Amino acid sequence: MPTFDVTSEVDMQEVRNAVDQASREIVTRFDFKGTNSSIELGEGSITMNSSNEDRLSALRQVLQEKLVKRSVSLKALDYGDVEEASGGRARQLLTLTAGISSDKAKELNKFIKALGLKGVQSSTQGEQLRVNGKKRDALQEVMQALKEGDFDIPLQFGNFRD
Repeated sequence: MPTFDVTSEVDMQEVRNAVDQASREIVTRFDFKGTNSSIELGEGSITMNSSNEDRLSALRQVLQEKLVKRSVSLKALDYGDVEEASGGRARQLLTLTAGISSDKAKELNKFIKALGLKGVQSSTQGEQLRVNGKKRDALQEVMQALKEGDFDIPLQFGNFRD
């Protein structure tokens, strides 16, 4: 019986490279001179600091461009509120989300069942979803439907077996 796994992962090496590239660009760009803007990568989060909210939004845009160039989905970012830091500065925390939560797994299972494909079943296994079916074509239809659906998390498909 053919199967495949649905996962939601973030390549931390690519995120680290994107943050490094954005930091280097910020140092050289004229519109960031004197703002003491910075992007720091923490454990599962990114902290952005700048002189005001306008510079913070420009900083966010630079980071997003670098992430997209490195093929990191922006759906993996969870934006926190813009906070006032000391000295009238602005700070924002971005959390990197990886794995499929139990609520999202239920939503994905419900979506797959609603497709009404004969012989296709899905089950939650930890932070991933296992989809199995009688025919390979039905599983490919499920993959295509999941790619077209909007679930607010990046989805990867792997471990396809006949």
